[in-house]
Amino acid sequence: MASGLPYFDPDYENLSSRINPPRVSVDNSSCKNYTLVQVDSVNKPGILLEVVQILSDLDLSISKAYISSDGGWFMDVFHVTDQQGNKITDSKTINDLEQALEPKCRKANVSKTWSGQRVEVHSMGDHTVVELIGRDRPGLLSEVSAILSNLHINVVAAEVWTHNKRVASVVYVNNNTTCRAVDDPTQLSKMKEQLRNILGGCEEEEKVSHTDFSEGSTHIDRRLHQMLFADRDYEGVGFTSGNDHHHAFKPNITIEHCEEKGYAVVSVRCKDRSKLMFDIVCTLTYMKYVVFHASISSDSPYASQEYYIRHVDGCTLNTDGEKERVIKCLEAAIRRRVSEGLRLELCAKDRVGLLSEVTRILRENGLIVARAGVTTVGEQAMNVFYIRDSSGNPVNMKTIEELRKEIGHRMMLNVKLDPASEKPPEASKWSAKPSFSLGGLMGKFLS
Repeated sequence: MASGLPYFDPDYENLSSRINPPRVSVDNSSCKNYTLVQVDSVNKPGILLEVVQILSDLDLSISKAYISSDGGWFMDVFHVTDQQGNKITDSKTINDLEQALEPKCRKANVSKTWSGQRVEVHSMGDHTVVELIGRDRPGLLSEVSAILSNLHINVVAAEVWTHNKRVASVVYVNNNTTCRAVDDPTQLSKMKEQLRNILGGCEEEEKVSHTDFSEGSTHIDRRLHQMLFADRDYEGVGFTSGNDHHHAFKPNITIEHCEEKGYAVVSVRCKDRSKLMFDIVCTLTYMKYVVFHASISSDSPYASQEYYIRHVDGCTLNTDGEKERVIKCLEAAIRRRVSEGLRLELCAKDRVGLLSEVTRILRENGLIVARAGVTTVGEQAMNVFYIRDSSGNPVNMKTIEELRKEIGHRMMLNVKLDPASEKPPEASKWSAKPSFSLGGLMGKFLS
């Protein structure tokens, strides 16, 4: 042992966890309308985000929550339901919830660093993960999927977000022949070069920033938040922005000081939606703010959320510039998952080129993809697109009927109204409805 250095017992850090192991309880008797999920644990950096992430991945709706983590102990109480507003009574779901939360309470995951490159590729099990970020433009997703198709690379799953003229995407692909990760150096090199070319071709200026998050595995939605945050997609939005294209969803965010305890109090009121708390907590975490207390409530159709925070260095938001930046970043986090317009759901037998074909048809019909999710389970592929007209007008339903005529004989098409739209589309039904979700598949990939 080097002289002058104090001895550190590596087991000491885990002593509190061994003496006071985390406790997770799921209570269906105390509240008439909600299932209560209570988490008690030794406090760990990032633990709140891990817990909220698990609830979100299980598609649970958080109607109320109370968080307290002063000192060395962390206590959460969540009032949750399923997406239909029902209590969680399924024993498998309850068991999955308890099993998922307890390991996370013992050790909160850290997030892998976003490298700042426009294209990044790495392997995860039998899949190759392709991460893209750049300036958004009509037809970009179609070009990306065409490149993958031409290289005989199959898209297994994907998530695409656009915000403030930026696009970020995480795509899971494999080799069409082997159904394993793409490991051919020539194929990988071609893919990287061609993707960089189309992303570079739409860049007017270099707009990529580096981050210093710790190395490790990450979650797909966290990754997209991280990529867009590092890319500064929040610039030009917030309370200083004009020409609000999402007025119905414009959040009211204020920041005040709690002088007695030395906290900054962030209050958010906006239209409620799925995963709202996750998106806010994720952004506060990546901005290196620690949540000491929080209170969340939903009074349909609006949500009110209040966070008592400090920066990891112990400072609060003391300047107008700091406050403005936090407000802009939170507003961006809330908007990224909001997509006005129509939701298209397409289900078909999976094959190489399917995504390329669908996105080409959308582009040819003058439709822009604002957000997308791709899932593959077995031989079935499910593509979900949030679309709008390239002219900025509501999607003409005649266009949807043309789509149905063009692809209806090859895949099932369902059209749903997004909450931001005013008039419902013509009714349509599935001839068969798949029973899988993108969130579930992503959980399997990233567990």
